[in-house]
Amino acid sequence: MTAIDDKRRAHPWLGNPIDEGAGSAEMALPDGRGRVRDFEHGSIYWTPEHGAFEVHGAIRVKWAECGGHRGFLRYPVTDEIGCGPGAGRFNHFEGGSIYWRQDIGAHEVHGAIRDRWAQMGWQDSPLGYPISDERGSPERRASTFQHGTITWTPSGGTVVGGNIDDG
Repeated sequence: MTAIDDKRRAHPWLGNPIDEGAGSAEMALPDGRGRVRDFEHGSIYWTPEHGAFEVHGAIRVKWAECGGHRGFLRYPVTDEIGCGPGAGRFNHFEGGSIYWRQDIGAHEVHGAIRDRWAQMGWQDSPLGYPISDERGSPERRASTFQHGTITWTPSGGTVVGGNIDDG
């Protein structure tokens, strides 16, 4: 048995392996670092540094749009977890996080902007949930949240603005 098998037993709602008829269990990924197995309702990724974690639903779709394990978010470091007001959910990844709520959708947050938002209290902060992905240029980046924006510049770091009290 592998860590992926153990994780699957802990999350039976993932369904059957989609490769069950092919006779393969899990596959090594081309980067030589991780392994994956796809199921009817999600995937489980494993790395020696972090172990096995599942990704599913709209968060899985957003992660794939960001390049999946080959993109800037890299591998998952948590399962999808429920959080905060409004029945939100998130997965943390090596390079950032994706937060989802049904009325807002899934949005990624990473780097210094994510660090500042985390210091403020994540989705429970006065900013609330992210309502955009990080955008901009190397000289100026921004993420918009329900109640404000965090911008970042190399010279000024992060700045919180909008209709919130930064405390």
